[in-house]
Amino acid sequence: MNRRYPSLLYVFRWAVFTLLVGVAVGSLLGLPLEGLCVGLVLVLLHWARQLHRAQRWIAEPSEEPPEGFGVWGQLFDGIYLLQRRNREDRQRLESALDYLQDSLASMRDAAVIVDRRHNIAWSNDSADFLLGIKFPEDRGQPVLNLIRQPKFHQYFELDAPDAPLRIDPTTEGERCLQFELSTFGEGDRLIFVRDVTQQYRLEQMRRDFVGNVSHELRTPLTVIKGYIDTLQNVPQFEEARFQRPLAQMNEQTVRMENLLKDLLWLSRIESAETLRKTALTDVAQLVGETVNELRAAYADRDIWLTVDSGALVLGDRQELHSAFSNLIINALKYSDADQPVDVRWLEHEGRAVFSVLDRGIGIAKRHLPRLTERFYRVDKSRSQRIGGTGLGLAIVKHVATSHQAELTIDSELGQGSEFALSFEIAAREADEVPIASGPISISS
Repeated sequence: MNRRYPSLLYVFRWAVFTLLVGVAVGSLLGLPLEGLCVGLVLVLLHWARQLHRAQRWIAEPSEEPPEGFGVWGQLFDGIYLLQRRNREDRQRLESALDYLQDSLASMRDAAVIVDRRHNIAWSNDSADFLLGIKFPEDRGQPVLNLIRQPKFHQYFELDAPDAPLRIDPTTEGERCLQFELSTFGEGDRLIFVRDVTQQYRLEQMRRDFVGNVSHELRTPLTVIKGYIDTLQNVPQFEEARFQRPLAQMNEQTVRMENLLKDLLWLSRIESAETLRKTALTDVAQLVGETVNELRAAYADRDIWLTVDSGALVLGDRQELHSAFSNLIINALKYSDADQPVDVRWLEHEGRAVFSVLDRGIGIAKRHLPRLTERFYRVDKSRSQRIGGTGLGLAIVKHVATSHQAELTIDSELGQGSEFALSFEIAAREADEVPIASGPISISS
């Protein structure tokens, strides 16, 4: 700031001096006003010349700024410094962009950079192989015109997708692609596309294997169970030394049948997981029916039911029944016989929520992330005594995924657990639904 004031003062003094010289010369000639005008014209011509030099230099910048004095010299020097910094910043950005593009170009995954208008700005060679996008031929083309996948269009319109999108093949030989979006800059997007066909085939093989083996084992198990039932009714085997092992064999056979049934059901849910649910389901009615069924199976237990919503969801009634019953049965198994299980259907923050609350032994925090894994057990000895297949929560997880629902688990050791499924509301009942004023004790 201190350097600017002398320069401005110098320019002011120079202009005043020029005007005074013009007036003095004009006075000597008897024309003082005309001399003032001539001095003013000289000042304006000087400033116009400096502005012209500045404009020409900015339009066609050279290495060095034009010569100037006073404030004009400072102006030229300031512009020159800004230009130099701009060139250095541009070089750094171009170097970083070249490095990024070289890195993305070497990837096997497709990478496409899209500007704020959804037009293609850059893509690597893998994008041509996986998506048919060629660069630079397709530069400036709308990406939604080149990737003709309705699911991708819906995914692309999301502001901040929280998970990648996988598009499964619909015909033989078609690739299975996984899309992932990230936003950077001022609305630009980076699209990563990965070929997960091999992973998809392995999952398909696993599902087929489980389904086929389960089907094949059902027939011999049915035969074995039939013979066990027959032997239990034969007079020669009425003694306790025969009945006890026969009862154990029958119990394990039933357990194996339940395991195969759950495996087949889980395989069916997985194969239909990506199918869109279109049927409106009255969950309030379904929850009531599920509780009534379990009342008969667990006649000595109390189930409290609270229905506080008439929301309808898009879903498969059989799958939802399976998820609800699994959660309630787990709560009954892992809580004491004198403790009730609280079942609720209500609305929270604009979503419909089904929850099951027990007052049982609770679950340690370290086990919560793995509870939905197949056959994962927190306490193996207790689980074996209680029974079960170890697939209940895995089924619940897949039902939640197929219905775009969120499964949350909250538990404290010694306090109990709460399992909740949160659904998007599709519609509401036109008629009023029965609203429970408090917990409804359902018992035999």
